[in-house]
Amino acid sequence: MSNGQWYPPEWPARIRALASGELTAVPPRRAATVMLLRDAPPEQAAPGPAVHMLRRSASMAFAGGAYAYPGGGVDPRDDDHLVRWSGPSLETWAARLGVGTVTEAQAVVCAAVRETYEEAGVLLAGPTGDTVVGDTTGACWEADREALVARELSFADFLGRRGLVLRSDLLGAWARWITPEFESRRYDTWFFVAALPEGQRTRNASSEADRTVWIRPADAVEGYDRGELLMMPPTVATLRALLPYGTAAAALEGAASQDLAPVLARARMEGDELVLSWPGHEEFTKHVPADVPGGTGGGPA
Repeated sequence: MSNGQWYPPEWPARIRALASGELTAVPPRRAATVMLLRDAPPEQAAPGPAVHMLRRSASMAFAGGAYAYPGGGVDPRDDDHLVRWSGPSLETWAARLGVGTVTEAQAVVCAAVRETYEEAGVLLAGPTGDTVVGDTTGACWEADREALVARELSFADFLGRRGLVLRSDLLGAWARWITPEFESRRYDTWFFVAALPEGQRTRNASSEADRTVWIRPADAVEGYDRGELLMMPPTVATLRALLPYGTAAAALEGAASQDLAPVLARARMEGDELVLSWPGHEEFTKHVPADVPGGTGGGPA
């Protein structure tokens, strides 16, 4: 492998099965993930902000050892009732995310904020529409976080019980990727960008990660290009898109110009090879011998 692109060995078999009609594509679940940024201290020579990344535990069946951002699936309960909200209207968010209803837009944004709290301990919410909580440590906060992880508590109920306003203005929608149709577990994932709120700290609160890092996007991309850091195509693509921005605030402002057209991998046969490609992202095209044995399994692209 010339770079750090994660490639499941079972993909050729699943692609063949889909092409032959032996495999039926499952509908993708809605999901959200957040590129949390912080600016470098003035004394740091290297320019640009750093992004918070998790390394998936090597023991995990799917993408073990791969670097990613905090994220996960939408909780359908967050469609049920409106939460206290600050920032662009739900109608504006629905149009930006390309969803049909304001409740679906709320659920996707709630997933982004909830997953950042669950996996990084950072909460983009505050007592008022222009404040953010300064400290989410302590037994009471941890009990609520664990209840959210276990889905014993909905995020809307969590916000309501604590009297918090969701700060959607602290998020910028950045990209949208959909897991290939030949995967067994599929996700329609919105990528967001956000700046680390003043006074809050990240921590590894994820049961699926064995380490976390703050790393400059340029350094992460270089590590991937050298084959030293394992990543999936959406992670690499979004890191490359962050490269032009010199501060977290500039990246957040630049989110408005990012293309949210869904990216969906395509597979085709060319002679005795399977060709896997992501439209608009030619660097990830893979040519795989069609007789490579495969297995079962899968996960989000």
